[in-house]
Amino acid sequence: MLEASLELDHRLELDRIAQSILSSRQALAFTGAGISTESGIPDFRSPDGLWKRSAPTSFREFLNDPEIRARYWRRRRERYPELVDKLPNVGHQSLQQLIDAGTLDLVITQNIDGLHQKSGVDSGRIIELHGSSHQIRCLECRTLFPADSGEIDDQATIPDCPRCGGMLKEATISFGEPLIEEDLRRSLNLAEESDFVLVVGSSLTVNPASRVPLVAARTGATLAIINNEETPLDRYAEHIVQASAGASLSYLTRQVLAGVQDN
Repeated sequence: MLEASLELDHRLELDRIAQSILSSRQALAFTGAGISTESGIPDFRSPDGLWKRSAPTSFREFLNDPEIRARYWRRRRERYPELVDKLPNVGHQSLQQLIDAGTLDLVITQNIDGLHQKSGVDSGRIIELHGSSHQIRCLECRTLFPADSGEIDDQATIPDCPRCGGMLKEATISFGEPLIEEDLRRSLNLAEESDFVLVVGSSLTVNPASRVPLVAARTGATLAIINNEETPLDRYAEHIVQASAGASLSYLTRQVLAGVQDN
């Protein structure tokens, strides 16, 4: 069983997290790349992470250099079919179960892989702070297209918007590109209103996304962090579990659902 990999002190801390969730009024999950590595999607900063394989394209480079835009689109065409084939793991499924049970209200994610939706979480209960690889956005008219839209010329080295002829880009946030203001504002408002936030698989080093759990903690919410390594927000957390996301969430969800049945 996956949970067998958890040490006793991890299980005891997860038991305490379960009790915090059960007693919460409004609970949020905040997820990062660490929840998706068990689905075969590499993170960014580890020795085998994406940034070790190729340097990320900054937003300024994308806007100003046609050669970089061509390389960007070539890499996307190579990588996207593989992403489409990825499936949710037990971590995503566990959060979906918590939402279905009414013990978790929403998932705010830094991930762009769409695996929370694939696990069965309604899109209305997900905020994708860093956007989605499954959409293409026009930087001029702001129209969003599904990634498999027949409107976009897949054969073009650098495709143009079929609506206005503007510059197209994957609807994800690049370095130097501002977050969608509405998504960030909504996330911060929810953080202020919530009394429990569960962070899973995030290094909490990327701003402004990491402000979300920080705002929650500073406004009185209980903060729990499940991550393989220390984070800058550990000092604000009431609960810390340094273990794998899948095993931890599987065990945590079982404890929460048992508590729901007992009540």
